[in-house]
Amino acid sequence: MSDVDNESDGPRGHGPAGARPVESVWDYPRPPRLTADDRHVRVTVGPHVVADTYASLRVLETSHPPVFYLPRGDVHTELLRAGAGRSVCEWKGAATYWDVVVADIVVPRAAWSYEQPLAPYESLRGHLAFYPSAARCTVDGEVVVAQEGDLYGGWITPEIEGPFKGGPGTWGW
Repeated sequence: MSDVDNESDGPRGHGPAGARPVESVWDYPRPPRLTADDRHVRVTVGPHVVADTYASLRVLETSHPPVFYLPRGDVHTELLRAGAGRSVCEWKGAATYWDVVVADIVVPRAAWSYEQPLAPYESLRGHLAFYPSAARCTVDGEVVVAQEGDLYGGWITPEIEGPFKGGPGTWGW
């Protein structure tokens, strides 16, 4: 049995992001749910494409904007090097951090992965997430807004509604 929800979260396809139904982060579950997403996701640093896919996974968790995880095969992994530090998510396990290095640009800890994710999040193995504060991330051509605080790395797209946990004064929610 797959740990990814393949049910449609609304209209599918590659149209404008504004055409999607509104999603409140307060309707997302806890523990988080994985969903497949076939929108066009692109990550760039300067003029360099770091990742480009139509096959991402979204992690949906109460009070957080979704995080998009991109298949490693759709990431230019030659532009990544092991980054400093480590963290642990109670749901997904130990995170590995990655620096993006393109030409003379180095973006420390721009991405992370779960090399050995915990059950039921095994589908995240072989995927990378990028901080939209560290790289330009787009979904169907719309520039993603970074979740405040950067701890969770959420991607705010036009259909996502808060308020969001992560910014100053929100830790006690």
